[in-house]
Amino acid sequence: MNSRTRRARRMAGAATAVVALTAGLTACGGDSLEDDKGSDGGGKGKVVVGSARFTEQKVLAELYAGVLRDAGYDASVKTVQNREVYEPELKKGTIDVAPEYAATLTEFLNLKKNGSDAKPVASSDLDATYGELTKLAEPRGLKALPAGAAVDQNAFAVTEDYAKEHKLKTLSDLGKSGEKVRIAAGDECETRPFCAPGLKKKYGIDVAGIDPKGVGTTQSKQAVKNGTDQLVLTTTTDATLKNFGLVILEDDKKLQNADNILPVVNAKEAGDKKIAAALAKVTKALTTDDLIELNRKVDEEREKEADVAKEYLESKGLIKK
Repeated sequence: MNSRTRRARRMAGAATAVVALTAGLTACGGDSLEDDKGSDGGGKGKVVVGSARFTEQKVLAELYAGVLRDAGYDASVKTVQNREVYEPELKKGTIDVAPEYAATLTEFLNLKKNGSDAKPVASSDLDATYGELTKLAEPRGLKALPAGAAVDQNAFAVTEDYAKEHKLKTLSDLGKSGEKVRIAAGDECETRPFCAPGLKKKYGIDVAGIDPKGVGTTQSKQAVKNGTDQLVLTTTTDATLKNFGLVILEDDKKLQNADNILPVVNAKEAGDKKIAAALAKVTKALTTDDLIELNRKVDEEREKEADVAKEYLESKGLIKK
């Protein structure tokens, strides 16, 4: 998966220091964000939506911010490096909401709680995975809201020529080929179970190293196109693969799990029903095809994430024009 991993992938880049947001989240007189919203959840306070540093997360964050603003909240988007950065901020409440991927977040929290040798609890069964996620999130002060139909999973792609040369259609084929591959991905791919470790264990793929150019970035795909790397970690919703002559190898042994998209909130600061109702508008409307098209507009047409999000929300009648 950029974390899936996707994604959770999902997700890429080394953890970097995040700018402190506490001052910006406090109201006059030292009131907390919770006070600003109102203890009954009826107030309209400040809400910070966190995003990892790749297109899809930025688009999702803008979608969430858009419906929250329409509901009367003072919503802003804070982009940080990856989940390793924003999850602690989400736990503390300096980030209030974040778009997430069900299985990837489940395993992230599972490993945090139970250690690197923890038995996986996520699976391809969304309901079972969501049940595990809610149990793991609650003790950390987090609340996972229901997932929707839109799903994004990590995917691994090679050039069309490389696939033809080595007769590759699946990741199993790549493992059987015995070819050594460098993966263009986030540097966390080296340790995440749905990236390099999973490719080695489940498929027997000989991973020679990680080229930390990010998940599905132009730089990563260009590195594979040029032959610097052989495999790129991207996502199933990547709309630009054809532009680089890349094809996804089928995850035939189902390394990736149920990575349906859902919002996660800080239960204390952003766990009220009105915030959940606003976010549910996006969850119910968004499809995988919608997400591919939104990603394409940003990555291919070079539109801004905020602009494509606003256009989508208006077209679906989710916010007022």
